[in-house]
Amino acid sequence: MLVAVIAGCEIGFWVVLAAGLLARYPLRMRRTGAALLLGVPLVDLVLLAATVIDLRSGATAGFPHGLAAAYLGYSAAFGHSMVRWADERFAHRFAGGPPPRRKPPHGRARIRYEWMEFGKAAIATAIGCALLLAMIALVGDPGRTAALTGWTARLGLVLAVWSLWPITHTLWPSRPKKPAARGRPARRVRPR
Repeated sequence: MLVAVIAGCEIGFWVVLAAGLLARYPLRMRRTGAALLLGVPLVDLVLLAATVIDLRSGATAGFPHGLAAAYLGYSAAFGHSMVRWADERFAHRFAGGPPPRRKPPHGRARIRYEWMEFGKAAIATAIGCALLLAMIALVGDPGRTAALTGWTARLGLVLAVWSLWPITHTLWPSRPKKPAARGRPARRVRPR
């Protein structure tokens, strides 16, 4: 049942986000759009409540409970930037806003971008692990929460793999591409 709630919350996140942006831009109902966008985090509270209720009712913690903690951590850390990403695109498309920002292609700006994204992933991992530890404490029975301790290692592995992007961009920064030569290169004529 909890997997269905997680899927429903993911769908709910995008539905509430789309409704808020549609109200804000094409329908020009700014207050309604703002209220709907403020409701996006409430979807996460539904998942948190469902997880706690499931554990309090005597369920043995399993894969879905760990997935719920990971989802909540990443949603909390990346939710704001996802809303901003969608808002920039809607503003550009429906309200004549500036073109959406893209990630920097190279140089120090790209390195800074990669480390900022890694920082969000670290925050997501910290929140996910804190929720896992809170679930373990809430249940208070190591036999029923053994699956949750494995999730802390999974989240740590994801963070370790994620660290490869900022590290490689720092050690081997990408450079601007050289402009392509215009026209055909001059043809060499062989002497006879």
